[in-house]
Amino acid sequence: MTTRRDMLALVGGLLLGRGALAALGTQAQAFGTSIDVWKTPTCGCCHLWVQHLNANGFRVTANDVTDVSPFRRKGRVPEALASCHTAFVGPYAVEGHVPADVIRQMLKQKPAILGIAAPGMPMGSPGMEGGRKDRYDIIAFDAAGKTRVFATR
Repeated sequence: MTTRRDMLALVGGLLLGRGALAALGTQAQAFGTSIDVWKTPTCGCCHLWVQHLNANGFRVTANDVTDVSPFRRKGRVPEALASCHTAFVGPYAVEGHVPADVIRQMLKQKPAILGIAAPGMPMGSPGMEGGRKDRYDIIAFDAAGKTRVFATR
């Protein structure tokens, strides 16, 4: 025979379960953003950047190619902003060692740009950790070819 106490416990458990599922759903939306990375198979710093993205909640598909430049052209990344790997997340291109939090900032703000880049291979950027940490800019670029500083590290 089911008592009132049993029924209250059952309903309470269901409500708690729904709250936990809702919380997990919110967390899954905050994390788990898909990003496709195009890199060469032998580049250690690219591998470390992919690890940085994974550690920061992105769902990374890493694609090894012999030449990244066709993907850089697809993203319309200016040559002056080139680095060693190119990624695509949502409608944006991401070139080089851009920190995960800056990518999230771009996705949250939804600026009218083609993407962002950390030109070259700045020491101290994700994947380029080492003996020193240089100050560097993350540059936004748009369809008109204009660039601006999006963030500084």
